Amino acid sequence: MRNRNRASKNSVAQEKDSSSSYYEGERLARLLKSIHKEIESTKTLEGNSLPEKFWFKQQFAVGVNEVTRVLERMSPVSESGRSLQQSHVMCTNHKVPSVHLQAILIASDCNPKWLAKHLPSLASSRKVPLIFVKDKRGGSLRLGELVKLKTAIAIGVKARGNAINEIVEGILCGNETNPDTDCQI
Repeated sequence: MRNRNRASKNSVAQEKDSSSSYYEGERLARLLKSIHKEIESTKTLEGNSLPEKFWFKQQFAVGVNEVTRVLERMSPVSESGRSLQQSHVMCTNHKVPSVHLQAILIASDCNPKWLAKHLPSLASSRKVPLIFVKDKRGGSLRLGELVKLKTAIAIGVKARGNAINEIVEGILCGNETNPDTDCQI
């Protein structure tokens, strides 16, 4: 039994390393500052026709439950990069997922750990990159500041094609200072 648990823990650790990155210290401060700046500029460009709470809901999936819900509605991606098609006909009650996540920010100080333990494997099956936030003050506090809440364990950035997505694309490409360069993920 121990060997099986040890093997599964090792595979989860390898899975985390292949599709995620850790941000802490000055690098984390630059990341959050650039995302916050883009949030403010996007809000002003789009106008304030919606209340702030609803605007954030359109741009982000906030919280472990909502991130999980959006990920589960996305179709799994095969090794070739194509979406796996269901062999059976879907019920008419199921909606086609209209929202896709570009990336997920996860606080590494989540307590208890099992709250977000399922997110790395679910994200990797959907080919959604993870960004782990680690901070002395608490990653969940820093993520909460981003979406004007006290704390947030997980935030999914919805792919909407706006300035927020461009800055996240630059971060995922490894070019944190200049997001205008093109790269393939």
